[in-house]
Amino acid sequence: MDNRILVIDTATTACSVALFENEKIIANTYEEIGRGHAEKLVPMIAELPDKGRADRIMINCGPGSFTGVRIGLSAAKALALAWQAGISGYQCLHLVAAQALNEMESPAPVFVVMLGGHGEYFVQNFTEDGGPIDDLLSLSPESALRYRKADHLAGSAAKALANLIDGLSYSSILPNAAKYSLLSQVYEYIDPTPIYGRAPDAQPAHRD
Repeated sequence: MDNRILVIDTATTACSVALFENEKIIANTYEEIGRGHAEKLVPMIAELPDKGRADRIMINCGPGSFTGVRIGLSAAKALALAWQAGISGYQCLHLVAAQALNEMESPAPVFVVMLGGHGEYFVQNFTEDGGPIDDLLSLSPESALRYRKADHLAGSAAKALANLIDGLSYSSILPNAAKYSLLSQVYEYIDPTPIYGRAPDAQPAHRD
């Protein structure tokens, strides 16, 4: 087994896994399932060569579905412990931006817009090189439009937001583990901890 990387992505309504060897993809599975990541993920990994065993595991840390993010991280950490493998993460919107840029004939700035909670969107602006130029935020559709710095939108909420104003193009994209190699090395590795993108709905009670 030479320099294998297992990539796990369960942060959105898509569930995907991919196995890379010496930077080349050797197997992958992608399904848009909505819910049920916990039931789908382990069989997907088991169907990969050598049951997905790798030297390093990469995991989508979010933001996205609270449950999906935690399922992916829990599985990745358990496998890393069992295999004594390294583990790192990547930010969801970074991969969506990279996928959108890969589809363009001529690279241009991208505004990534992903479905969030309570009617808000996770948003972030990216350059034509795939680098973020501002912070990840959770915003209402109206605020998201004001935050936009590009005329091309990408992500699960790109179509909905693009329909609010004339002249915007969009790519309806969900992150796909098989596209992991598109990530820039600069943004590739982060600590494998959840990125929720917004404050929790429930706050602990404060005692006087």
